[in-house]
Amino acid sequence: MKIIAMIPARLGSKRVKSKNLRLINGKALIEYVLETVIKTNIFDSIWVNSESEIFSEIAQKYGVGFYKRPEELATDTSTNDEFAYDFINHTECDILVQILPTSPFITLEDITSFVEKMVDEQLDTLISVEHKQIACIMNNVPLNFKPLEKNPPSQTMEPILAYATALMGWRSESYKHNIENYGVAYHGGKGKTGYFELSGLSTIDIDTEADFNMAEAVVYGKDYVFKSKPEYYSAKCGLRSEVNVPEILSKDGVQINDLFDVNKEVVKIDEILESMPKDKSWSKRLIDTENNSVTIISQMPGEGNRRHFHPDWNEWWYILEGEWRWEIEGYTKKVVKGDVVFISKNRNHQITAAGNSRAIRMAVSRADVEHIYVQDE
Repeated sequence: MKIIAMIPARLGSKRVKSKNLRLINGKALIEYVLETVIKTNIFDSIWVNSESEIFSEIAQKYGVGFYKRPEELATDTSTNDEFAYDFINHTECDILVQILPTSPFITLEDITSFVEKMVDEQLDTLISVEHKQIACIMNNVPLNFKPLEKNPPSQTMEPILAYATALMGWRSESYKHNIENYGVAYHGGKGKTGYFELSGLSTIDIDTEADFNMAEAVVYGKDYVFKSKPEYYSAKCGLRSEVNVPEILSKDGVQINDLFDVNKEVVKIDEILESMPKDKSWSKRLIDTENNSVTIISQMPGEGNRRHFHPDWNEWWYILEGEWRWEIEGYTKKVVKGDVVFISKNRNHQITAAGNSRAIRMAVSRADVEHIYVQDE
């Protein structure tokens, strides 16, 4: 069985000009789908179908085929039925899977599962759809609810399946039969038709400028690290938030604070420790970037920070000198030179200099991390 992928890419576009070539983060829209399709390794061949030779360059760049469709099949009035039928008649295959370049976030798993479903269930047509389980109306007529009855919870409503169109699959012989006998084949016509549900970002289809803006937001936000477990708002009655580090250190009793001479390629910590006072508290920041900050904090016996926690950030310390009494969630232990102390977010903690001389720790966190204090502390 020969299964091929076709990515249709017309140059002309009225609502978003040349959208298939428009760049998002330096890459043409069509390239996002091409990169994903190539990684599936399930197609006998992959083709870009367009009337414009510029897409031939992109196809060559990715090592896939280019099929130049006739100009008359690339107008505003030409249909999917027409250019797909033309392609099938000129490209040998048993199953044609059409993947739209306007769905840049379709996943490798989506495509693989789509093809497997079509083959396993011996379908003539497979259509990607989006699950809508909410009150729906067509031509002012309710589809899955009754206006004169109490509105049921949405999770109990009859779901509606809307075309996602990102993925379409047809068995070639069935497609030809439907076109030649009924003039249409896109929706399945006569034959066994199935539906494949897409969800999340895979359902994004770019038709308008607003859609494109949303796609750009997704691409530029792709490096966001999602939390491993959900967190929820809780009332902060009796709590106080502080984020200004100079003020925080001052309130903690640190007298000398050098927080702005940062990000040098090489610093010698021993030289810093030797040059700073040995009889009063001080801080010296070494690193301050969007990712993290590193600050050396020296305090005298009995001095330390106020008990607090960080709701959104983990923190750790490396003990450079002396002895500290570390208390976390009511549990106290001694830490000394060479120890590494880790404090996970949302855990109350406090560290106090102990012993008979200054104690120094190197705090690794971030400069804008929120500190939450109990009001009466």
